[in-house]
Amino acid sequence: MAQVRSFGAAETVTGSCHLMELQNGMTLLIDCGMFQGLVEEHNQKPFGFDPEEVDFLLITHGHLDHVGRLPKLVKEGFHGTIVTHKATMDLAEVVLMDSAKLQEESYKTAYRKAQRVGEEQSIPKPLYEKDDVRLIYQLPVMEAGYGETISLGEGVKVTFKNAGHILGSAIIEVSFEEDGVRKRIVFSGDLGNDNTLVMPAPDTLEEADALFIESTYGDRNHRGAEESDAELEAIIKETINNEGNVLIPSFAIERTQEILCILKQMYDRGDLPVCQIFLDSPMAIRATEIYKKYHEELTECCNRFLERDGTIFGFPYLNYTLHVHESMKINEEESRCIIIAGAGMCNGGRILQHFKHRLWNEKNALVFVGYQVEGTLGRQIVDGEKKIKVYNEDIIVKARVHTINGFSAHADQNDLIRWMQGFKRLGQIYLVHGERDKQEIFQQAIKARMDKPSHIVRYAETIEL
Repeated sequence: MAQVRSFGAAETVTGSCHLMELQNGMTLLIDCGMFQGLVEEHNQKPFGFDPEEVDFLLITHGHLDHVGRLPKLVKEGFHGTIVTHKATMDLAEVVLMDSAKLQEESYKTAYRKAQRVGEEQSIPKPLYEKDDVRLIYQLPVMEAGYGETISLGEGVKVTFKNAGHILGSAIIEVSFEEDGVRKRIVFSGDLGNDNTLVMPAPDTLEEADALFIESTYGDRNHRGAEESDAELEAIIKETINNEGNVLIPSFAIERTQEILCILKQMYDRGDLPVCQIFLDSPMAIRATEIYKKYHEELTECCNRFLERDGTIFGFPYLNYTLHVHESMKINEEESRCIIIAGAGMCNGGRILQHFKHRLWNEKNALVFVGYQVEGTLGRQIVDGEKKIKVYNEDIIVKARVHTINGFSAHADQNDLIRWMQGFKRLGQIYLVHGERDKQEIFQQAIKARMDKPSHIVRYAETIEL
């Protein structure tokens, strides 16, 4: 009998990695993401399965928590075929090269410090380096367009549907025949919400014998898009008109592009105060270029911008700071700046230098527009920490801190249940990609609103299909 075991995103949000073994001997791996926050030590541990035995790697999308361990997978023997949307391969390269760069730099710094006390052998080597990332792109790739069914052989077929989460994101349906019966297993990946400016709403499906569904925000509902836009606009106006600065730690893919769209709309309406906007993230800048390359996958709003301006996201106040010296010059600007920088959870990246220069000033505002995983610096600040460490220096948090979850690229509880209700036939529901306490709330909501049981998947648990 076919079975699935989850070696990541089980009772936690990150590290998505689901191994599907079919009765005919074929082995599929759905995602191979990096663990983040409190569980990041799992990245260095063995996978729990032999990468050499994986025939196909199906990738839902290019976020780090879904692709971050791909180089490790290849290093440890995976030589099969990758199946994914073409945009995902482009975005994954940007994400993985950035991840490799950060790991290499972190290792060199830690190694130098350890050398001074003779403990250099205790420093773990990077999970992977840039050369390891390049090896991924030597493997065979089957490009999956939305709605297109691809045969993997032996009667096994996969269909990718638009998940509406980020560019290239997909819901994956795996169908196969077992004992004369055709079965359909669906992996939601990360589902988007219905309110985004950049991505269309997720596709609906009709049938599933088993559904593995994300549950990141299964415990709550987001604010509406109009309410979230209005809140961000009010924060920006108040802060800029008070000669302050707005800091936005933002994920390089999707969240950044959505914030840029909102700012561009404000500019078009004449509602954006005169200011300088800095997109201070090389990864976000490169990702934004990829979004333009695949503009046909985006909303009508984005395509209207492109037709009118020759650019989707650009407008007069916006500056791209690709190089380090350009980033450092932002420190010379005392007021009336909006700074969008990574990392989205503040666990690295250029946002930290802006914290050092601006977080202690009560005139400034810090706006979180994305989920902050437990154990990250962003989560500490959201939870009310008044003093943080940046580059081993204590920084007091005097800037006004705002959290606007309405910009999340994840579906909320209502979105998730409404999406599941779109199935004409839905079998067993399995909850992945969520923190346990939030999954329990989601589980209760599913029972109350759909009158269906669901199961919270445990790490490495064998689920027979």
